[in-house]
Amino acid sequence: MKARWLWPIGLLLLLWLGGLLWFLRAVQEAAADSSQTDAIVVLTGGAERVETGFRLLEEGLAPKLFVSGVHPDSRLTELARGAGMNPVKLQGRVELGYAAASTRGNAAEIAAWAKQRNIASIRLVTAGYHMPRARAELRRAMPTLRVAAHPVTPARLRAHGAFWQPRNWGLLLGEYMKFLGAEAGLSALFSGRRA
Repeated sequence: MKARWLWPIGLLLLLWLGGLLWFLRAVQEAAADSSQTDAIVVLTGGAERVETGFRLLEEGLAPKLFVSGVHPDSRLTELARGAGMNPVKLQGRVELGYAAASTRGNAAEIAAWAKQRNIASIRLVTAGYHMPRARAELRRAMPTLRVAAHPVTPARLRAHGAFWQPRNWGLLLGEYMKFLGAEAGLSALFSGRRA
């Protein structure tokens, strides 16, 4: 009787491990898409994301920028100055979204914003390890939206071999499990404030 259960459990474990290896490879090899888009969208919650969004806007990769999941007390002037940008140059080109408190919330906020403005394509700026889950949530919220990935690698993952350091395993394993939940449509079960 025990042998009957070992085979399916072993198969599930192999599938889980294979998926984890795919996830780690996808995160490590994530490269920015250079195509032009209707807008740049930044998901808050990590260092360098907003700064990267402002830089891409300045480089002309899209005419507008939307920052999703902004803290209720934050304003464009503060964000711009924190990124070393002149807030006056950003007026009318940058919008802030205050409704999202999770990746699923980001997707809903972005979908509503994009539909209102007839946005068909976005350049998504978030951490590389967060990109698979963010894209899964966006596919669910707005299947027709074309998403060009622009991953940002956080400082703690930039060093050679950082993905294999034990201190980063909690982050990567946690994100992999959340990604599996998002793919399965179970992201409502995850309750983190920021991704």
